[in-house]
Amino acid sequence: MKKISIYHVDAFTSVAFGGNPAGVVPDANNLTSEMMQKIAKEVNLSETAFLQTSENSHAADFRIRYFSPTNEIDFCGHATLATTWILLTELGYNNRSSITLETNVGLIEMELSSEGIMMTQLSPKLKEINSDLEHIVELVGLRIDDIDQRFACKLSYTGNWHLLVPVKTKEAVDRAKPNFEFLSQHNQMNNICTTHLFTFDSQEEGCLLYTRDFAPAVGILEDPVTGSANGALAGYLYLEGIVPSDRDYKFTIAQGHKLGRPGYVKVEILQGSESAKFKIGGKAVTTIAGIFQIPL
Repeated sequence: MKKISIYHVDAFTSVAFGGNPAGVVPDANNLTSEMMQKIAKEVNLSETAFLQTSENSHAADFRIRYFSPTNEIDFCGHATLATTWILLTELGYNNRSSITLETNVGLIEMELSSEGIMMTQLSPKLKEINSDLEHIVELVGLRIDDIDQRFACKLSYTGNWHLLVPVKTKEAVDRAKPNFEFLSQHNQMNNICTTHLFTFDSQEEGCLLYTRDFAPAVGILEDPVTGSANGALAGYLYLEGIVPSDRDYKFTIAQGHKLGRPGYVKVEILQGSESAKFKIGGKAVTTIAGIFQIPL
């Protein structure tokens, strides 16, 4: 048997058993894609991250890959946060102020701040969704009058495409009961990673928004706290002119409460000379450290 280290980390929380759990395998150099997929299925969390030596070593400290129980994911925010936490707390990188990770979608810079670990997002992109509002509402299990029609349903990207659905109240967000079979089919047809419900009725002190995230197309019915989707949401809010674009702007998003795993995503939109920079992040807690035994 080959033995490899594996960690279970709760991301976007400072309290164990909150936030979003991810698996982290810090040495995956000798693992095939097939074996990584099998490990992710066995771990059975929304994502497991695998660290490898980067061939682009002059620009990146590591290569990172992500697998859900069913397939490889191009980018995953909470697993990136969890992996960086393990590097800093378990693997001797606590003297570093930043770590750069090579992903399938490009280089992601991770840095330490007073808010915890922050990750710089890719520049956001928006596009229209080829589905009418009535169909979207049916897919997510809500009513038309639940939708906050001050804002548009759109697709947003900072590494994965997410369908963003504005909702009037937290009560409606928590009441949503998606038709997972049809939502999965819809998202696969439209190259959508997750469907992300958001409301400004957060009812959480210090939080601007409250969200829920559904990802049946990648084998996850509901993700507790979603880094990539909330990063895409930040880009949407900025590009749609919903949050200020003339100054730096920071806020917090609450997610996971419906699943009993409350988490908090810190968002920073920083103005630059040429374009804004988008960062998301938070804290993390290691709950399991163990050994995975793999047949040779």
